[in-house]
Amino acid sequence: MPLLVLLVVMVVVVVLVVRGAQAPDAEGARRPRTPRPARATGPDDDPDFLRELARRVRRDDGTPG
Repeated sequence: MPLLVLLVVMVVVVVLVVRGAQAPDAEGARRPRTPRPARATGPDDDPDFLRELARRVRRDDGTPG
């Protein structure tokens, strides 16, 4: 039983901390979110790169090399 009470108290504390972190600051304005980094893109996302790669792989007769 004491373990259950401790668990409930811990859940309440976590909820209060999370709400406090999202609460407005003293001036009433919310703190700006930190920007997330842009999704990393690789050359395999670029259609021009893929076209050039396919061109390089093909032989003169058009068959894959």
